[in-house]
Amino acid sequence: MAAFASSSVISPILLPNPLRRTGRFSAQLFSSLIWSGSSTRKSDGLRLVCSAVTQEAVAGNFEVERRLYVGNIPRDVTDGELEKIFGEHGSVEKAEVMYDKYSKRSRRFGFVTMSTVEDATAATENLNDTEIGGRKIKVNVTEKPLLVSDTSVLQAEDAKFIDSPYKVYVGNLAKEVTTEVLKEVFSETGKVLDAKVSRVPGTSKSSGFGFVSFSAEEEVEAAITSLNNKALEGQKIRVNKA
Repeated sequence: MAAFASSSVISPILLPNPLRRTGRFSAQLFSSLIWSGSSTRKSDGLRLVCSAVTQEAVAGNFEVERRLYVGNIPRDVTDGELEKIFGEHGSVEKAEVMYDKYSKRSRRFGFVTMSTVEDATAATENLNDTEIGGRKIKVNVTEKPLLVSDTSVLQAEDAKFIDSPYKVYVGNLAKEVTTEVLKEVFSETGKVLDAKVSRVPGTSKSSGFGFVSFSAEEEVEAAITSLNNKALEGQKIRVNKA
């Protein structure tokens, strides 16, 4: 088998998805992508890469494990104020409040990306269910990658969904949209009984669609009128009767 030249480097753009999912490339991971020595085989290099990715996962560098959903915040809270609040519990990489594209009003939720999983955990434990401006906020990780699928737990969570004859289907959801985000957005149009984002079986990965149940038919109509074809996390969602 042909050997790789000492200067050969794999471009991150060409790496498979598990490699590109890391929140950042550490020096350890990057150095593992450099294959040197005339006797280095391709299989040896691949083992180095896989080993590095595993170490990255164990170290908690995946961004989805550090990105927090923050719900039920007051409308006057800004990006800077959100960053300051979370900065008291760790290092903040980014904080952003979500605004309506047309009215420019806060949607009462946002996202905060912490520098490490430890910081994200500390912020969640210290801020979830605390009050800001008289409103009790919700803080949780936007997505928890499952290293080992626990289908019984996932099925139990899905079984908790409060169904109703007054329900809408929500399609073309961005992968960042969680059940909490869906519930928060649709609460602006009526009394939401429950919401859920459908997941790829055996994983926590979004299937790109979900459902929201209401208590009355007029709330379904209001949700469709207000939110169909509106942008959510950069994608226009489709809303119709389920």
